[in-house]
Amino acid sequence: MSYPDGVLALVTGGASGIGAAVATKLRADGVRVVTADLATGADEKLDVTDPEAVGALVEELGTVGILVHSAGIVGPAKALTETGLDEWQNTFRVNVDGTFLLCRAVAPGMVRNGWGRIVTMASIAAKDGNPTQSAYSASKAAVVGLTKSLGKELATTGVLVNTVAPAAVETPMNAHTDPAVLARSQALTPMGRFGKAEEIAELVAWLCSEQVSFSTGAVYDASGGRASY
Repeated sequence: MSYPDGVLALVTGGASGIGAAVATKLRADGVRVVTADLATGADEKLDVTDPEAVGALVEELGTVGILVHSAGIVGPAKALTETGLDEWQNTFRVNVDGTFLLCRAVAPGMVRNGWGRIVTMASIAAKDGNPTQSAYSASKAAVVGLTKSLGKELATTGVLVNTVAPAAVETPMNAHTDPAVLARSQALTPMGRFGKAEEIAELVAWLCSEQVSFSTGAVYDASGGRASY
């Protein structure tokens, strides 16, 4: 994979899981990477729902050429009728507001440079709608819509915006997911297994590279055959 000389990548949710795997892959490819997360182990501590904190970090870093926004939460695992408004709103704050704030912060610098790559993290749940995960499914569907819209807005600027929609992946985030939800996901996956963070990172790294030049506003499935559209 090739990237512009000296390009800086910001990877949110970079302390573990897919974010950490993406950071490792990009560094191996010679990219300068800064990871950001609320959890320990990242280069920078960042609450992606805090607009001031997001703006300050991006200003401190200077021009971010690659954004991989992997920070997210699963949210409540319960029937919609039992889901509290606070649980619903918190899931959207992290998964949707966080995506909006990071994209809004980095896009102007990318446009000025005439080159940039933004990769957001959706989910197969955005397409299928997982039962007892209405907040998560709806929030990830919103990420898809945001990505498609922004991809079209920036289509002639040299900045490409795409999203990845994995099925269940072996990550620390899913350690807190309802086992019944995970079992259902695996049963629906023709490959009969969970994905690995390193597998998702390979796809993300390609989307961040110069090899991708004619794709934007697209959804890339990594679902072991589960995705049907």
